Amino acid sequence: MLIIGIDPGISGAICFFENGEIKDIIEMPNMADGKKNKRQINGPQIFNEISVRIKGIPKKDVLVVMEQVSAMPGQGVTSMFNFGQSFGVIKGVCSAMQLSMYFVRPTKWKKYYSLIKCEKDASRTKVIEIFPYISSKLSRKKDSNKADAILIASFFHNTYQRAE
Repeated sequence: MLIIGIDPGISGAICFFENGEIKDIIEMPNMADGKKNKRQINGPQIFNEISVRIKGIPKKDVLVVMEQVSAMPGQGVTSMFNFGQSFGVIKGVCSAMQLSMYFVRPTKWKKYYSLIKCEKDASRTKVIEIFPYISSKLSRKKDSNKADAILIASFFHNTYQRAE
């Protein structure tokens, strides 16, 4: 079973997780758009990145697990709209690829890893503790989004029981 863990958003990440191991982790593909060159996620590139990694795997053996996002207090209207748009693009790409999708609330996976009310960087520390072999890919503070994608995939792997 290949689990694709996704931390949505422009600075998010995509993790490819199989049999309890991180197979690959990438930053969310994005591009400049419009007159102001505002960054937005790149749907076609997300499609390509996922397609390459699931080639030869039956679709029934691929699960997408994405963080269920919602409005956050203090976040501006424009940034929330952009965040929701990114979430929708990812959801649309995965739907078009006919991949099964599951959504997990941040409180659920963060509670599982004891990360409630912790700093954003705590997830990076947790991943390095659980998966030391990936530490070189999480060396920067901004890699906490990659860590979140890994923990989302790992949480689902550890808690999901397929009804056969």
